[in-house]
Amino acid sequence: MSNKEKRILVIDDLPENVYMLQDRLEHEGYVVLTAYDGKSGIKKAREEVPDLILLDVMMPDINGFDVCKTLVNDKQTSNIPIILVTAKIEAEDTKEGLDAGAYDYIKKPFNKIELLARVKSALKLSGANKLLLEAEKRNTFFATVVTANHKIKQPLTLLSLSSAAIKRELKKDKISKDTMLSKTKYIDVAIKEIGDVLDQLNAIKEPILSDYTKNIKMIKIDEGENGKQLD
Repeated sequence: MSNKEKRILVIDDLPENVYMLQDRLEHEGYVVLTAYDGKSGIKKAREEVPDLILLDVMMPDINGFDVCKTLVNDKQTSNIPIILVTAKIEAEDTKEGLDAGAYDYIKKPFNKIELLARVKSALKLSGANKLLLEAEKRNTFFATVVTANHKIKQPLTLLSLSSAAIKRELKKDKISKDTMLSKTKYIDVAIKEIGDVLDQLNAIKEPILSDYTKNIKMIKIDEGENGKQLD
């Protein structure tokens, strides 16, 4: 991904600070998004999901530490690296920022070389996080396919056998109504089992993977194995 495709959100209540960061970052080819207070910064981070956030610590409405905690604890924005931008560089302040979930600190006034180095480092983390999330999505997708195949195979076999039995019965000169009804009951059972499997898969919120074979995973959907449900 080139710099032009990487988006950085700058959150700072002082327009001159925003302008300075925006000017330097855009000069390097980054796309810069801006917000001038903590509340709008949180909103924009959720809406835009940028690759990186540069966050001022001292803001009047919500300070940077609290904004950082909010974004880090939000599933939608938790993987976005946050660099705190501040004049406060005491050990306690640094610890508070890192405890809040910040990736790094940049000291005011900005040093251009240091700024760009820290931005590039944080963006590498952002890129690695995205690759990891994509890998997790692929693994979950494949596990879902394996699970569906495993769980639905038996009722599909029952459907096939019932269909074959009904066809044999229909070829007879004298068709037994009782036999036909008994076979349709098996069809109803199979349809219900398939529907239950699909409902269980659709209800999973945070998939738990388990071993199916040595190199293949499946999703736990048996009752009691996965208590969390999907959106």
